[in-house]
Amino acid sequence: MLSNYITLQIFCSRLGFIHWLQNHLIPCPFKYLTGIDCPGCGFQRSLLALLQGDIQKSFSLYPPAIPLLLFFAYGITDKYLKLDTPKFVVKKTLFIITGGIVLVSYGIKMWALYTHYKTSA
Repeated sequence: MLSNYITLQIFCSRLGFIHWLQNHLIPCPFKYLTGIDCPGCGFQRSLLALLQGDIQKSFSLYPPAIPLLLFFAYGITDKYLKLDTPKFVVKKTLFIITGGIVLVSYGIKMWALYTHYKTSA
């Protein structure tokens, strides 16, 4: 009985924390100044969707979120466990792939914005 109560408390506190995070997202200064999304816009919302377990929504909000998280996780693990040697360039390869995904995603977003703006003008 007590274990069920503790599980319920953890579940409710997690929901409360996610709800609090949704209402306290950090605003993007680039978008505030220019009105255009930056290459990282959508990462926070995508991360919140991942915390809630919705992978499809996370991918639709910001496609590079999962590769970025994997890159950061590998980088932190490599710092402490020394996984990457000069012969194995895993970190560099992951960096290039993740950067490419960010650039392609941003290019598609800007292309859609350009075509929408072009037809509305």
